Amino acid sequence: MTDRKPRVALLVTCLVDLFRPTVGFAAIKLLEDAGCVVDVPEVQTCCGQPAYNSGDRADARALAEAVIGAFEGFEYVVVPSGSCGGMVKHHYPELFHGDPNWWPRADALAARTFELTSFLVDVLGVRSVAAAFEGSVTYHDSCSGLRELGVHAQPRALLAGVDGVTVKEMADSDVCCGFGGTFCVKYGEISNTIVSKKTANIRAAGAGTLLAGDLGCLLNMAGKLKREGSGVEVRHVAEVLAGMADGPAIGEAPRRK
Repeated sequence: MTDRKPRVALLVTCLVDLFRPTVGFAAIKLLEDAGCVVDVPEVQTCCGQPAYNSGDRADARALAEAVIGAFEGFEYVVVPSGSCGGMVKHHYPELFHGDPNWWPRADALAARTFELTSFLVDVLGVRSVAAAFEGSVTYHDSCSGLRELGVHAQPRALLAGVDGVTVKEMADSDVCCGFGGTFCVKYGEISNTIVSKKTANIRAAGAGTLLAGDLGCLLNMAGKLKREGSGVEVRHVAEVLAGMADGPAIGEAPRRK
């Protein structure tokens, strides 16, 4: 039996930092409530995923080296994003494969890196959170989180303990939303077709709020829902789990004081 608290570093992600800082604050609250000491390294940069997915391995490697350096020395690294978590956990070792200096460091970081809900449930054994949210929600399983990190049951298990929440599963929750990082820019028409099918399933689920664990997917779906005139709110799952879902939803303008 020990009272030692795990030392966790939060990899905030670019989209959270620039578009939805509340997700970062929610992640910190969840981790601290679970008994962790949380650090947010100020020198952290982009994980390099956009460059990597675009075939720019030189820039991806430079960014990855900066991230590896920033997060060495921490017991765990937690990411409120399946795609960024997948980049560090699976693609960093590939990016540095065979390099005698960087490959071991990339492997070591990969072994300590976890998506937020996976870390709470699978590593810390969290079974409930002290939060309330009145309403129905449906959950989108983002591609990287699901397929690279095995994130599916964990957010649902945590949501089951939130007072007032009713989970309504949508059809094809595990099908891509059409974002895919630079994919939606390069192949806009295909992306729009994919997200149109996704928003149809979201509306058919009959929930008032859409949740997911990847901000890129959420921004993509929120934009489409807004263009369609839907009243479905869009939020990162961490905001609901942390009891911090009282502000504007994703895609909404800030409320005037």
